[in-house]
Amino acid sequence: MGRLAQTRGDSVFDVVNVVILSLVTMLVLYPLVFVLSASFSSPAAVVEGQVWLLPKQINVQSYIRVFQDDGIMRGYINTLIYTCVGTALNLLLTIGAAYPLSRKDFVGRHVLTIIFVITMFFSGGLIPTYLLIKNLGLINTIWAIIIPGAVSMWNIIIMRTFFQAIPVELQESAQIDGCSNFRMLISIILPLSMPVIAVMLLFYGIGHWNSFFNALIYLSDSQKYPLQLILRQILLQNQMGSMVSGSEASVDQIMLTEGLKYAVIIVSSLPVLLLYPFLQRYFVKGVMIGAIKG
Repeated sequence: MGRLAQTRGDSVFDVVNVVILSLVTMLVLYPLVFVLSASFSSPAAVVEGQVWLLPKQINVQSYIRVFQDDGIMRGYINTLIYTCVGTALNLLLTIGAAYPLSRKDFVGRHVLTIIFVITMFFSGGLIPTYLLIKNLGLINTIWAIIIPGAVSMWNIIIMRTFFQAIPVELQESAQIDGCSNFRMLISIILPLSMPVIAVMLLFYGIGHWNSFFNALIYLSDSQKYPLQLILRQILLQNQMGSMVSGSEASVDQIMLTEGLKYAVIIVSSLPVLLLYPFLQRYFVKGVMIGAIKG
């Protein structure tokens, strides 16, 4: 009876879990589904409140106008460049700092860690940072977007902790075989660290993709604006009307503006949504899978 009661209790727990998680999933997914449906629906149907789950009166004119706009496509290319170059630099510096700090035989690592951590709590502020970037001659360049956020101490701590969890025996065995520190990092540490590298890639990549504040401060050339800054101008400053020809009636402009609003949200979010499934499998992998036998 006790075993039967426990089984029934487990079943009830599983059912409650499924129901709660299903509700949470629907709450999280619904805004995305609504925006996606609205972007493919007739603007009139969206304004009238007919769209709540599935598209109504399917219309792709909003996407056509988005991809015909030179500013958005130029911003897309700029953002891809900023994201790829910036994320590569972020990972290089984070790994380069985390690995030495994780080694117990590295003299002075505690002092360096304290110095690095201090930067998490104190900074020069916005104006001194701007003056520094200006004096370095980085204003209106790609490096003004990338260098100020080239590394995150918080991410260094996360990666350092992950490196420290790798058994020392692996590193000692490699040293006995004559492996240098650099070769050990490339051949042993990094292959075992794909989960944390995937997390860092996602964090840094999304940060660059969504960033607009540095571009707002340091860039004056609209040809170098990232996508998010252009979308900010469209969404917050109501500049969508400029994408609509002047011969169209004001009512049509309002309708097209409504459709464009949802289309640009989907366009800006799509790369991140496509990236996550490829990295998600690393989040659930054990760090020592295949590393130690017996």
